[in-house]
Amino acid sequence: MSSSRVLISGAGVAGPALALGLRRRGFDVTVVEKAPAPRAGGYKVDVRGAGTEALKRLGVYDRAAALDVGMKRITYVRRDGRPLAQLPADLLMGRRGDDIEVMRGDLGVLLHSESAAGVGYVFGDSITGLASDDDGVDVTFERGAPRRFDYVVGADGLHSVTRKLIFGDVAPHHLGAYISIFSAPNHLGIDHEELMYFRPGRLVFAYAMGPGEPAKVGLTFASPPVGYDRRDPAAQKALVKEAFAGLGWETDRFLAALDGAGDFYFDSLSQIELPRWSSGRVVLLGDAAHCPAPSSGQGTSLALVGAHVLAEQLGRPGGLEEYERVLRPYVAKNMAFGRKMAKDMVPGGRLAIAFRSYGMRTLKYHPRKEQVIEKVLAPMHEAANAITL
Repeated sequence: MSSSRVLISGAGVAGPALALGLRRRGFDVTVVEKAPAPRAGGYKVDVRGAGTEALKRLGVYDRAAALDVGMKRITYVRRDGRPLAQLPADLLMGRRGDDIEVMRGDLGVLLHSESAAGVGYVFGDSITGLASDDDGVDVTFERGAPRRFDYVVGADGLHSVTRKLIFGDVAPHHLGAYISIFSAPNHLGIDHEELMYFRPGRLVFAYAMGPGEPAKVGLTFASPPVGYDRRDPAAQKALVKEAFAGLGWETDRFLAALDGAGDFYFDSLSQIELPRWSSGRVVLLGDAAHCPAPSSGQGTSLALVGAHVLAEQLGRPGGLEEYERVLRPYVAKNMAFGRKMAKDMVPGGRLAIAFRSYGMRTLKYHPRKEQVIEKVLAPMHEAANAITL
């Protein structure tokens, strides 16, 4: 099966990682991506535990580690901007050993460049139809001519077209909040620091990799499901403005940069839960199969680990079933962690904020603060390492 032709839909992180693993196993790989080119930048993501091991198995860990954003501290601020509490970023975010934090797009570009030799990348196109039989899959495209492949892999994210084509409409499980991330002028001169500001049902955060670099601003708000057009950024920006206008600190100044942001992102905190990840010779990978929600901080690691496992199993007798058997316990742990963190991410009321503020303000004086934080973050580490590659 080493000469099998494989089509991967999606050139974010999961798709190029799988392409790299399959290419090294002798597969004939094509990647189709709707965007016109690889997308650099984006927002920062953690790669922890088994995710770092997957990068090592792909042979790109050292180059990925060189992209680490080098965050130094996390600072909680009051409404007037005065610091409430400040702690080292590695300590508070629970990074251990070889864990890294990189810009998601930069990792995707690295994986694309590492896999490009011998992999056919087709940008500016997408799958429109799939017809699978016992021997392969006939694929139609929005722009390109129809082609036949031995396998098709959907690595096309939370709103996967591939998933819809094989399983129909699958409603994401809403976790009670929405998140927006975009670039804004770094008028605060933020330097390898992340600032966080909490209000009831709202979280504002901003970080930058130097005073001369743009700031990345995140706005998260608690809300039941809201009807909006995913293809209408103007309507999404209006939702964000309505939720955050007049909130205090630098929020209004950040909102003023919203309309001019070329990298605006908006979506719900949602999970994808499926009873199976494949149908015939079509299989899902990463967020398309099991999005854990941004609240988990584990989506990138799940994508990398899943790509490693699928690259090992694809083409083997019973390989798709083995892919699921190996990966599902790891996914389940991280999905549970994502649900827990979604509840903790946005405080519900003033009392919850006061309790959190008191804890953060006094933590730096605690003689065993490292042990306290380690206990709080133990579920995250357990989820991050819930598989042995």
